Amino acid sequence: MIEPKNVTDALKEADWVKAMHDELNDFERHHVWTLFPKPQGKTIIDTHWVFRNKINEDGIVIRNKGRLVAQGFCQLEGLDYDETFSLVARLEAIHLFLAFASFKNFKFYQMDVKTAFLNGDLQE
Repeated sequence: MIEPKNVTDALKEADWVKAMHDELNDFERHHVWTLFPKPQGKTIIDTHWVFRNKINEDGIVIRNKGRLVAQGFCQLEGLDYDETFSLVARLEAIHLFLAFASFKNFKFYQMDVKTAFLNGDLQE
């Protein structure tokens, strides 16, 4: 399946609409945003949808992924960027971390990496 370049193209395909709903449901489930009226005299940071196919080792599309990202300035795919990435941890690294933390009696907390940055207060 071809990755749409904009929301208009994505809304024509049920799989991409589901991917967008999944992203918005994740935001709601994790309580990462609150909608409120625009304050007078303030500039709003716009948002932009980025669409990607998740592909397995055989090159088969296994999932469509829609990401809603902040757009502080205008970027065009292929001109300003070529690819987007999600943070991933290797299972071996997680095992090593848990073993070390257990050995040292460290206290640690789990947080969803996808939305972890949204849990902090912005200073700007």
